[in-house]
Amino acid sequence: MFTTLLVIATIVAAILGAGVGHLAARPTITRLRAELADAAWQLTHDPLTGLLNRTGLRTIHTAVGATTPPQRLVVMLIDLDRFKEVNDTHGHDAGDDLLVEIADRLAQVVHTYGGTVARLAGDEFTTILPLRHYLAGDIADRIVSVIAAPVNVQVDGGLATVTVTASVGIATVVSTDPLQDIALHRADIAMYHAKRQGPGRHVVYADGMTMPDRVHRRGPRLRDLRRDQRGSAE
Repeated sequence: MFTTLLVIATIVAAILGAGVGHLAARPTITRLRAELADAAWQLTHDPLTGLLNRTGLRTIHTAVGATTPPQRLVVMLIDLDRFKEVNDTHGHDAGDDLLVEIADRLAQVVHTYGGTVARLAGDEFTTILPLRHYLAGDIADRIVSVIAAPVNVQVDGGLATVTVTASVGIATVVSTDPLQDIALHRADIAMYHAKRQGPGRHVVYADGMTMPDRVHRRGPRLRDLRRDQRGSAE
């Protein structure tokens, strides 16, 4: 994808630098600029839900971290409970329908508070919100509530109504804190503690909190496996 961006940008620059007549070059430049914008969008967004992906989230976090003075942020890691059952029962297309609807609901809630939402992988979402007068726990309750509302998904026989809940881990950090190693790591720990308490719960990270024993977890994530293989986090 980076190669595509560079190629398109290079062609645009070459056309402009060659002194090609403006009117003659305009259609080509317009098309290439559109392709450049589309390639940039694909690089930073999840193709299924249209939300930011991990790369897009890093971009937003980097921009926020560059502002002065540093800001206090609320980071939430949101993991759907028993999502696999939807795929197993109704198929992956129905699971995709569910993810798209959940993504829309999350975006509506998070944008209300001036925040950003991203889909990290599978049924895992995250939000970054500025810390203001509102209570993070109240926002988490609202997120859990909108996710728990029934969703109609398309199946072979027509429509089926499915319901899932979500576990939410909350971490309050400074905008200059590393995204992966501090913000998401702490929210991840809190999220697993929420899962241990049962579906549809949220937990706020506290200093010294550690990851629950694996017996309380649903199994390693892909990033956990990569960490084991490489000896460090992504």
